[in-house]
Amino acid sequence: MKPMRRVVWRLTVLLCCGWVAAGLTGCSRDTASAQVVSPEAIERITVVGSSTIAPLLSEIGKAYEKKHPNIRIEVQAGGSSRGVLDVRNGMAKLGMVSREMRPDEQDLQSALIARDGVGIILHKDNPVPRLSRSQVVDIYTGKLKNWRQLGGNDVPITVVSKAEGRSTLDIFSSYFGVPYKDIAAHVIIGDNQQGIQTVAGSSGAIGYVSIGSAEYEAQQGAAIRLVPMDDQVPSTAAVASGRYAISRELNLVFKSPLSARLQDFVAFTQSEAVIELVLGQYFVPTASR
Repeated sequence: MKPMRRVVWRLTVLLCCGWVAAGLTGCSRDTASAQVVSPEAIERITVVGSSTIAPLLSEIGKAYEKKHPNIRIEVQAGGSSRGVLDVRNGMAKLGMVSREMRPDEQDLQSALIARDGVGIILHKDNPVPRLSRSQVVDIYTGKLKNWRQLGGNDVPITVVSKAEGRSTLDIFSSYFGVPYKDIAAHVIIGDNQQGIQTVAGSSGAIGYVSIGSAEYEAQQGAAIRLVPMDDQVPSTAAVASGRYAISRELNLVFKSPLSARLQDFVAFTQSEAVIELVLGQYFVPTASR
């Protein structure tokens, strides 16, 4: 299997040609002609929160840095709840939240940057072709324990669920009507990549993750597949068309007022300049071409 996609936290090292004390010589013509920015001039923007959004924000941040050499975008995953909490506490100016804002979060502003869905994933070799909504509920509440009960192989079902504070869990619980306390999970995971890796490594596992993340990882060779549920076929295309019921917003959240620089960055995340980056992460763009 090819390596899983993961969020890269970038530690930027600024090198200047001709540092005699360091004994560095022989810089290329491109390096010598590149714009040099002193460490004191670097402005850092920290974005924290949803692991679903983090890979996309990392790519958007790289694109923004190319246009603004004195800016560094630092992306830290940790869940949507952390995104809200850190912005409220002043630990970060921008948070990532992969759901709609709640009524008790009206103290924060939000900027919609993309759309996604939540889908059920199985190991790619699991022969069960589809599941019903009631079957998913029975699996996650422990009533169904073996895939042979669903016409599959005689293999115990390994229930993979999300940790508290993850928006994917909130959306799953809301749609299926299964409170967190009633989920009979065998494995509790944090981000989407952990969920995908767990299901890919176990023929009897079932999980729920970002559709965009699942499509991306399956394209890269992960041993998973998104499984239809009743008349719902999970795909980015279905989310884009509005046909898929378990869809969600991918938001940046912040407190007003923002500095001019932060306003510019937020505007960039919603611009046509990021459409290809959004599509590249298998999400649904909100900006028009």
